Amino acid sequence: MNGELFTALKLLVHEKGISMEALCGGIERAIVTAIKRDFNNKDIVSCQIDPEKETMRVFVTKSVVEEIEDPDTELLPEQAQKFKPTAVVGDTIEIDLETKDVSRIAADRGKHVLRQGIREAESIMKFEKLQSRHQEIVTARVQRVDAISGNAIVEFDGMEEMLLKGEQLPNETLREGSLIKVYIVDVKDPKNNKNTRATISRTHPGLVRRLFETEVPEIHDGTVEVKSVAREAGSRTKIAVYSAEADVDPVGACIGPRGSRVNKIVDLLGGEKIDIVKYSESPQEFISNALAPADVLEVIAEEGSERSCRVIVPANQLSLAIGNRGQNVRLAARLTGWKIDIKPDETVVDDSVINFDALL
Repeated sequence: MNGELFTALKLLVHEKGISMEALCGGIERAIVTAIKRDFNNKDIVSCQIDPEKETMRVFVTKSVVEEIEDPDTELLPEQAQKFKPTAVVGDTIEIDLETKDVSRIAADRGKHVLRQGIREAESIMKFEKLQSRHQEIVTARVQRVDAISGNAIVEFDGMEEMLLKGEQLPNETLREGSLIKVYIVDVKDPKNNKNTRATISRTHPGLVRRLFETEVPEIHDGTVEVKSVAREAGSRTKIAVYSAEADVDPVGACIGPRGSRVNKIVDLLGGEKIDIVKYSESPQEFISNALAPADVLEVIAEEGSERSCRVIVPANQLSLAIGNRGQNVRLAARLTGWKIDIKPDETVVDDSVINFDALL
């Protein structure tokens, strides 16, 4: 019987591409769940499958007591001594289930137990695969798109996951069979969830960060560091980069010869605009850089207000510094972590100060 069982398990391992350890673990838990029903679901059943020795042991653990209150979990010393001659009150006894009992349960629930074990093993395998790609980008193929919700099923590494409409780029039309880059934001442990699910996204700032790491060798080898990313997916991204090496231009490295590197990323993001700015330890300099393409005359830190500043720009560049619907200053604030008020240099009346906190 064991020989046939393990021959079948080896075939499943080959067909499903899952590990023997994961498969046996899933079947052990499924068998325990099935047999516990005969013990009023008491947590006393154990199953041990050893694929190397090709053995399977199923047993229950009971406590030795002077007086039985729960026959499912307790037995008297004279009963326990049939299994362990030296048993006394206070001991715990492991009682192997007879082959006929296990066989009966297997006959009644065998297919269900096996299917459950396989599903659990596949779920664990999927979790491990996804966990290894956590916060990384993968190339996914669009399998199908729901015409009503807009949600898409995509496939990568032999797994299917749902890309929600809200995680797709605005105005993006996904077509079946097309290849897209997605970012694995989060992975849920199957032990705490019915199904292993990953949150994947094309709008997360991490996607842009990983794309630059892929396309820019200097970032990959650590010569250039991505300090922060602020993104309004589908429209515009600002990314701050830095290099400790004086002879390295971090912005130029990210742009690439004739813009080849950044242009490739722009294409992968459907034409999303990308501003690459130089990071500085000086907040004033960093904020000035972050407000590009506008020129900044002065950055004044507000007294008594933590990480809040007033920025003075030429009057004719006020709208450029603010950006369409406040987008430029909003992204600059997110990139730097500072609240930013914009003021034209010719303004002298306090009421004319433009405060964009509400836009952040």
